[in-house]
Amino acid sequence: MSKRVAVLMGGMSAEREVSLTSGKDCVIGLREAGHEVQAIDVTGDVPALIKALTPAPDVIFNALHGRYGEDGCIQGLLNLLGIPYTHSGLLASSLAMDKVMAKRVFAAAGLRCPSGGVYGKREVLASDVMPRPYVVKPINEGSSVGVTIMEERSNQPPLNAESWHYGEEVLVEPFIAGRELTVSVMGDRPLAVTELRAVRGFYDYDAKYTEGLTEHIVPAPLPEAVYEQAMQTALTAHQALGCRGVSRADFRYDEALGEAGLYLLEINTQPGMTPLSLVPEQAKHVGISFVELVDWMVEQAACDA
Repeated sequence: MSKRVAVLMGGMSAEREVSLTSGKDCVIGLREAGHEVQAIDVTGDVPALIKALTPAPDVIFNALHGRYGEDGCIQGLLNLLGIPYTHSGLLASSLAMDKVMAKRVFAAAGLRCPSGGVYGKREVLASDVMPRPYVVKPINEGSSVGVTIMEERSNQPPLNAESWHYGEEVLVEPFIAGRELTVSVMGDRPLAVTELRAVRGFYDYDAKYTEGLTEHIVPAPLPEAVYEQAMQTALTAHQALGCRGVSRADFRYDEALGEAGLYLLEINTQPGMTPLSLVPEQAKHVGISFVELVDWMVEQAACDA
């Protein structure tokens, strides 16, 4: 059934450009699915956004990434406006975006995550807070924004004090050697496991969004038991946080440890929908076209109860 769909894109986070690309592709797909589509470039002007959503569309397709778009803020506003929206609700979005809180939920669900802790920015700059190699990351950013791997012989600082705009607290975790894996979940269905092999360095922001810098291997060449464990872990994490619609779980896998070497890193409640993105790629692998995917997401849209 054709619906009036407003696609929210852009936003104010470090992932604005990625969101614009995601949004434009979603607009095209939704129109191909037969929907009447309005594209809205979201800024910090909330009254302007509310005006753009008047009269209210049938559904909001949330193509925003990062802060304010996937951390519960826009979800709260849409709940107040009573407009159904795609992806997860306020609480699940907020929990997933806060890596520390998400890890607590995952631990309660019996899922294996890297250990580590939260440290003050000055403490991290002063000296190593754990044996190298370790990973430094913002508590509430996505797309590997602000992530640094401190290697054993590296002379670089763990973070740039002048360009670090991610708060006074820093999440530090031991580096998990091995392979980068990801699993998309669509409703109650994990789709596939993809292995991501960066051409150079690690799977950082540039590797994620620059064509040719990362090889996507789907299905990932893994032992059957590890493959199934990754699929089930992604679904359990999705359900533990209370996610709905589409999410994506990211993993590190140390094959030297066998099944005990699979570590859940985080859940992304607003996965990218660009031409290089993993959710559309995995959906295609199991026979779901991009148009069918975005149409399904619109049909699953809801407000929090």
